[in-house]
Amino acid sequence: MKKLVLPLSLMVPMLIFSQNRKRDTADKVTDIEEVVFQKKVVGKTNDITNVKISAKDAKGAATISGGIEGLLKTLPSVNSNTELSSQYMVRGGNYDENLIYINDIEIYRPFLIRNSQQEGMSIINPDMVSTVNFSAGGFEPKYGDKMSSALNIYYREPEKFELSGEASLIGGRLTAGLASKNKKLTALFSGRYRNTNLVLNTLNEDTDFNPTYWDFQSYINYHLSDKFSMSFIGYYSKNDYEMVPKAKSVTFGSLQQPITVNIGYGGKEQDMYKNMMGTFSLNFKPSDQWKFTLDSFAYQNREKEYYSIASSYEIQTFDPITGDPVPSFDGGGQIEHARNDLFVRTYGTQFRAKFSPNINTDIEVGVKYEKENLSDNTNEWKLVDSSGYSIPRPIDDPRTGESGDLELFYQIAGKNKIEPSRLSAYAQYSQKFYWGASKVFVNAGARVSNWSFNKETIFSPRFQFAIKPDWDSDMLFKLSGGIYYQAPFYKEIKDLDGNFNSNIKSQRSMQLILGHDYEFYMYDRPFKLTTEAYYKKMDDLIPYYMDNVRIRYSGQNNASGYAYGIDTRLFGEFVPGVDSWLSASYARVYENIDGRGNIPRPTDQRFRFAMFYQDYMPKFPSMRVNLTLVYAMGLPNGAPVFTDPYQYQRTLPAYKRVDLGLSKVFIDSKDKKKRYGFWGNFEELTLGVQVFNAFNINNTVANQWITDYNSSVMYPVPVRLTGRFFNVKLEFKL
Repeated sequence: MKKLVLPLSLMVPMLIFSQNRKRDTADKVTDIEEVVFQKKVVGKTNDITNVKISAKDAKGAATISGGIEGLLKTLPSVNSNTELSSQYMVRGGNYDENLIYINDIEIYRPFLIRNSQQEGMSIINPDMVSTVNFSAGGFEPKYGDKMSSALNIYYREPEKFELSGEASLIGGRLTAGLASKNKKLTALFSGRYRNTNLVLNTLNEDTDFNPTYWDFQSYINYHLSDKFSMSFIGYYSKNDYEMVPKAKSVTFGSLQQPITVNIGYGGKEQDMYKNMMGTFSLNFKPSDQWKFTLDSFAYQNREKEYYSIASSYEIQTFDPITGDPVPSFDGGGQIEHARNDLFVRTYGTQFRAKFSPNINTDIEVGVKYEKENLSDNTNEWKLVDSSGYSIPRPIDDPRTGESGDLELFYQIAGKNKIEPSRLSAYAQYSQKFYWGASKVFVNAGARVSNWSFNKETIFSPRFQFAIKPDWDSDMLFKLSGGIYYQAPFYKEIKDLDGNFNSNIKSQRSMQLILGHDYEFYMYDRPFKLTTEAYYKKMDDLIPYYMDNVRIRYSGQNNASGYAYGIDTRLFGEFVPGVDSWLSASYARVYENIDGRGNIPRPTDQRFRFAMFYQDYMPKFPSMRVNLTLVYAMGLPNGAPVFTDPYQYQRTLPAYKRVDLGLSKVFIDSKDKKKRYGFWGNFEELTLGVQVFNAFNINNTVANQWITDYNSSVMYPVPVRLTGRFFNVKLEFKL
């Protein structure tokens, strides 16, 4: 009896046999003693919920935010109704509910980002990426305690000296790779610079922007032997955001009642975000069966958010017949002020071990210790005034008009410092085997975690099951789920008064995901149709407000909720040789605060459609095009911040956007034609034009609420996103 060695799909950790190979069930049971599934690749995963994203496609996609997240947003389960941010929401969760790893080490995003203009670049550098694994839910126990998704990025090792770069109207990058002759020492160094001033000028307002973002990353590996290696990842970034608003005019309302608001400003905003990270890893693989990894890591983040902006506005409506202004509206003003400082430092170590008694079985365990240092100083308030009368400011005596004490619309003030520790561990078992003639994969395990700040211990069991029946059609059925917690950190423990709540508990989500993959050929090209339906039952939820792209939590576990939806994605070669896909989803998420009844959460997505499409000219294959298209129904977070969500909900307009990338490849690494002189130094050379927001659609990310003095009615003034912008990009590789 022979051992059968078969390839392993990254998407599905069980064997995908050739469709042309057919044998009866009795022969398979008789002839096969052991089935071996194998594929050696960096970042290999057993997770059946995993979706692989091409780093090359992500780097070439025409998205303002750029990077991996820009392409991630075209998946059916991922939503983000702003193009300037690399943050995203998954299946009804918010921006804070997603795990992000680089080489299996968790990383953090800035915490005080209030609008997407401030954000800058994602920490993930596409130039350094080898493998991208993404799970939208039901992920393995080895991933941490968050309720929505897990993104794991693996950086690559260069095989020789390389130098690549990019220059465009909004920034540039330069990446160098080194490798010794014996390949024992490899290193990647990359620096990036970005300035989105030209893009922000499409906002159609008189504002001086000066946003500068830059970072530097390194990835160094040294292989002492075939069994022992060490690696280091270093990261430093600094984002400076300065905004001096002067004036803005916005027209909104309806055809029957158009409204124009003319706003004048005084003051400015000046923010700074500085992040540093370092990780050192030791890898020991004494045999094919055993692998041990010891990671040490440290992360530090300093953030300053300083602004004092006064605004005065005039509200006008117009006669729908004559178009003349109707003098029935008035003006007002407001002052927004903040002096927020945040210092975050986390450091610790984690140990992971993997035992594979055979190539179809994996047993993994890990333990992690973290020490955290949080120092938060918050002083933020807003004063709303209409025609000289502050709102709210009660009139003590209406006969004399004497006013009472001045009341702010809101005030958040706090000074907090904590130094807690966090301990977590996991264990999981993975097995691939035959069940009759069907191929089966199971993954089961659990993780446990304790945080000293709230003295809470959480236990999270998780499972995955997949079966590929012995059918003529290539189909796979998947089932996954478990109990997933949202372990609290800085944002969740901070209440609306600015204080840390030591009684806060982890939010909990009980998930069940049913999936189906169907692989087939159409027009002699491979395609894959993936469909997933899910249900989440959630409790101990912390209600929150969405302030542009910032999540403001109430700091209390006083809500429960549920989410459900269905995702589908058609992936394949719509054009021979290049991958494209179509995505569609329908998702709902509700919450019940203090037992008052179910209402949509601020991230209630509903229907969403997205597409990523690549093409080229058959007679001129060096002429290439890629297109990203998104349509997403508006989120119900357009109500004023800190208002009662049961009294006031307003849905934002739908988000519609098309970005287009056109490029001419002058030199391709796949082209073996010899070149001489200066051009002989290049492996790749590409010149491209990107058209962001090709149809110049006025999308809305939030509302700025103003009050009319005469009627005391609050009006939502749309906060617009960027308009059409043409970017020129030159890429090269030596």
